[in-house]
Amino acid sequence: MQIKFGTDGWRARIADDYTFDSVRRVAQGFVNYLQQAGLARQGVVIGYDKRFQAEHFAAAAAEVLAANGVKVWLTDGATPTPAISYAVVHKGAGGAINITASHNPPTDCGFKVRDPRGGAIPPADLQKIEAVIPDVAGVKQMKFDDAVTDGLIELFDVTAVYTARLESLIDVQPIKDAGLTVLVDAMWGNGAGWFPRLLAGGKTVVHEVHNDRNPMFPHMTRPEPIPPNVDHGLSFVRPVGADVAIINDGDADRVGLGDEHGRFIDQLRVYGLLGYYFLELRGERGPIVKTISTTKMLNKLGKLYDVPVYETGVGFKYIAPKMVEVGAMLGGEESGGYAFRQHVPERDGILAGLFLLDMMVRTGKKPSQLLDMLFAKVGAHFYDRVDSTFDSERKPQILANVAQARPQTIGGLKVTDIITIDGHQFIMEDGGWLLVRFSGTEPIIRVYCETTHEERVQDILQDGLRIAGLR
Repeated sequence: MQIKFGTDGWRARIADDYTFDSVRRVAQGFVNYLQQAGLARQGVVIGYDKRFQAEHFAAAAAEVLAANGVKVWLTDGATPTPAISYAVVHKGAGGAINITASHNPPTDCGFKVRDPRGGAIPPADLQKIEAVIPDVAGVKQMKFDDAVTDGLIELFDVTAVYTARLESLIDVQPIKDAGLTVLVDAMWGNGAGWFPRLLAGGKTVVHEVHNDRNPMFPHMTRPEPIPPNVDHGLSFVRPVGADVAIINDGDADRVGLGDEHGRFIDQLRVYGLLGYYFLELRGERGPIVKTISTTKMLNKLGKLYDVPVYETGVGFKYIAPKMVEVGAMLGGEESGGYAFRQHVPERDGILAGLFLLDMMVRTGKKPSQLLDMLFAKVGAHFYDRVDSTFDSERKPQILANVAQARPQTIGGLKVTDIITIDGHQFIMEDGGWLLVRFSGTEPIIRVYCETTHEERVQDILQDGLRIAGLR
């Protein structure tokens, strides 16, 4: 079986393509890559999420690295992806392996890799890893206990190190003292326990839901912080009298936001809020990196505050290298993943949640009022997305349909440009856009749009489906 890395790592169905033998093969390929790059001697951090058998897949990967003489720091429990990434920097490691499928359905597991900065590895280097993944016969192994005895595998708890890092980036005391009531939906994942621990000891009260381990992810189809997966969690906002809801995905590198009424605030608006928070409230300046699938509100903010905005393809394998290249203040994508300057070039859903709480404290406003502030600057923007499955044999025809499309209007708005950085993005006369692209992690075609015309959103999406030949 050929193993290919998608938008962020390799993901597959457990016990089908995702087996212990496959995990060991990818681990050996990563070792081979690290050896060629001269990074293997620095060691590797390995962590994992709360999916089925994740800790055992992580141990299998550790055994392979140890058999190759590579030092492994293995987390002693399920650990947020941003904490794993920061541990790479803290340990001076050559990279990281993270056993997680992030927001995928419960049937899946995954294998992410990170570079010495803790960021996503660029596409060209991912291809190098793919090229040196051996068959099973080419995998080295040793027993876990022997590797621990020999000092090649060391269990460690990243909690104290990561907590100190967060507290160096944001003063949490004003949030503790603010007397907020915060609902946190951990989506049965790695973010559980972090906000209660970080905000303990003050007037602010944190209520957590979905904070146990349950790899079936009840009340949601997947641990992705968008509707309908967030609906059950948001139903607790009014009963507990919450001022805000913070939602983390399964590995806690993404954040979702709910307002004081239990209404979801989409992730494009959240990125707009974060941009406004850093530029206006914190007075910071620096480049912003965004994927083409996220909000044009950032482009407007960039013009207002005279900072450059760079657009990339979808995925942190594009965002992280660009952030490093330009020294970005912010980097983010439509999925709700945001990264920050002076931290690792990696999505951090916990830190993002703290920044959003700090925005509320600094302004004295609730989430719905924060949106009013943002829209007063850049105008109201409206977003939605449709995901459609398709038969694999139809993919070439769908690709051809989209590539050949030259619509004059979409949703009744004139098309002014077509951008092909990743998929096909049709720019409309109001500055809004329609994007049609294939998922890099699942057999799904995604149709996204953002517009200043709320009443046109669904018409734009339907036109996108027609362009792809799915209507």
